[in-house]
Amino acid sequence: MNGQKKKSRWLRHSDRSLILLSLPTVLWYLCFCYLPMFGIVMAFKKYRLVPGKGFLYSLFAGSAWVGTDNFRYLFMNPQISMAIRNTVLYNLLFLALGLLIPVALAIGMSYLRSKKLLSAAQTASMLPHFLSWMIVSYFVFAFLSTDKGLLNSLLKAFGRDPVSWYQEPSAWPWLLTVINSWKSFGYSTVLFYSYILGIDQSLYDSAAIDGAKTSQMVRYITLPQLKGIIVMMGLLSLGGIFSSDFGLFYQVPRDSGAIMQVTQTVDVYIYKALMEQANYGFSAAASLLQNGLGCLLLLLANFLVRRVDPEAGL
Repeated sequence: MNGQKKKSRWLRHSDRSLILLSLPTVLWYLCFCYLPMFGIVMAFKKYRLVPGKGFLYSLFAGSAWVGTDNFRYLFMNPQISMAIRNTVLYNLLFLALGLLIPVALAIGMSYLRSKKLLSAAQTASMLPHFLSWMIVSYFVFAFLSTDKGLLNSLLKAFGRDPVSWYQEPSAWPWLLTVINSWKSFGYSTVLFYSYILGIDQSLYDSAAIDGAKTSQMVRYITLPQLKGIIVMMGLLSLGGIFSSDFGLFYQVPRDSGAIMQVTQTVDVYIYKALMEQANYGFSAAASLLQNGLGCLLLLLANFLVRRVDPEAGL
């Protein structure tokens, strides 16, 4: 009897519609996220393409098993410590700013009374999100070019000598931070703003009747209501702390060797090693280690958050 009830429930029109609606997403994840996971075996092999046999045969039958040699090779290179340091430090900074700036902007947007100004602010904040890093790199070059860059033109106008920005390592941590914040804050701002719109307006009305100021409403109503989404976004960002945006750290600095010590991250290091040595097993091992450590860190952080506040975790 219970089985018949479950069957009839799943055959309802509303359930069929939901299943059909979710089917493309499920198939996409199966094809592009789960099926490729068998390639993890490449991290433990010295991949060699066998002519005329294809990828699968080359991977499973034509490539020698090397165990953990690829992982040992990864840590033998002296540049890996610099790449890991840069990756973690940049991501921690991006994580902090990626929560602070969008939350502040979203709260400010929620107090705008002009619909035209609000629409303009939303459009302006989201526009950089849709630009590719290649386009952004040309924008940055237009500002930082030694000969005709806008910044050097301003320096010349004030009687200062032009600066070779692509040869100045000390400037790039700040430049990369500003560029990343400018490009990424729009999406998070709109997300937080939409969440603020869902807060019960009666809470603000009651606070206003009691004589609460705007700053008090933000502190005691808005921020506590945003706590859940802030924690969720922070945890998701923490899961990718060992990875970096390749376009930001490779295309924007234009692969300048003079500033490599502050722009080389794990992803850039893997790409260069792959291009120079064509060691696919090494790159697979590095990617597996990145994602594995990120997943463990995400689970650990979520466990600690749930211990402190059971309703705040994922």
